Amino acid sequence: MVKCNSNRLQKFIELFSEFGKTENNGVTRLSLSAEDIAARSKFQELCEEIGMTVTYDDMANMYATMPGKRNVPPIVIGSHLDSVVKGGRFDGVLGVLTALEAVYALKDANMELDYPITIVNFTNEEGARFEPSLMSSGVLSGKFDKIKMLASTDKNGITFAQALKESGFEGPEENRLKEASAYIELHIEQGPVLESEKLDIGVVEGVLGMVCYEISIHGESNHAGTTPINMRKDPMFTAANVITEMQRKLQSLDSKLVYTIGRMNAYPNIHTVIPSEVTFTLEARHQDQEVMKEVAEMVVGLPKNLSGCFIESTRLWDRDTVDFDEEVIHAVETACKDLGYKGNRMYSGAGHDAQFIASYIPSAMIFVPSVKGYSHREDELTSYEDCVKGANVLLNAVLKLCREKVNL
Repeated sequence: MVKCNSNRLQKFIELFSEFGKTENNGVTRLSLSAEDIAARSKFQELCEEIGMTVTYDDMANMYATMPGKRNVPPIVIGSHLDSVVKGGRFDGVLGVLTALEAVYALKDANMELDYPITIVNFTNEEGARFEPSLMSSGVLSGKFDKIKMLASTDKNGITFAQALKESGFEGPEENRLKEASAYIELHIEQGPVLESEKLDIGVVEGVLGMVCYEISIHGESNHAGTTPINMRKDPMFTAANVITEMQRKLQSLDSKLVYTIGRMNAYPNIHTVIPSEVTFTLEARHQDQEVMKEVAEMVVGLPKNLSGCFIESTRLWDRDTVDFDEEVIHAVETACKDLGYKGNRMYSGAGHDAQFIASYIPSAMIFVPSVKGYSHREDELTSYEDCVKGANVLLNAVLKLCREKVNL
């Protein structure tokens, strides 16, 4: 059983937490910013120190490859280095650094595998600087149009194309990840389940399907002090009643269904004026498409008129549940058991590059616990002990895949 070096992994994490470090010990490392470029340069340096070859593609995705004995598609491991504004020290970057530590551990053990091993750093996973999130893996998988992605702008009007050109990490399209024997992405859970159930590892089977609606309630604006209550067409109170009824119905569908009223706007949004319109979003996530269908039917079935107000809904976007590859899942699960860690299968509620890569490469994910379930915030935390457990599972899942694929 090969294991990773916990001290070295901790040093990697502490080193990369300096790139974009915030005053409360988090990071702001937006994609292709100066901080991200510094982190990329250090990542490349560390890879080249142990003999890996580093290339970039036309979306600035980075690929660090350790050759294998056989000329076969590599096993790919990794995640992303960019962060949200005032994010944590583990989100995304831990997947890259545990992959790096896994390759370092192989070098320590003088192990040359039959399969090449490639560490990937996907560009602009967060979408915090350039929308949408999962931008580059979306282009690789054909989910997003590259021309549209290049035109995406940040808050200062800089296009992704401009940032890409100035970054020094733009390469040829021919370097893109086109095929691989497997892809494994390690990530913090970003939720409280593993910690609450006292589990070491989440063996991720897939990514939940989701749907997002915008619901608008149109009423009649008027003076807040002179219009009698019984003569109003007030969309705010109507919205409150609609949300309460929707919650009642959603609670009855399935205990694993999660749903959120994430955005709400009132117009004209003045405290002395009855609103003319209230608009809010409903997002729901579940692995079973039949449950998602029931959510859609509930929204479509909302009354068109209520309390003198007109109600309409718009489906903004959705995605189907992504199921990962059973062979890769099994490799992760077996590695977890062989190492004596407590693990369990689960689905990811958050989106990850793996959900797009899974459309053309056999994929799976590994989750490690997030303290209090915190993520996308400066006090995000995963213990170093849990980090190295995840790295050990990643390394041994790769070894298992190499052995099994050689014997096929």
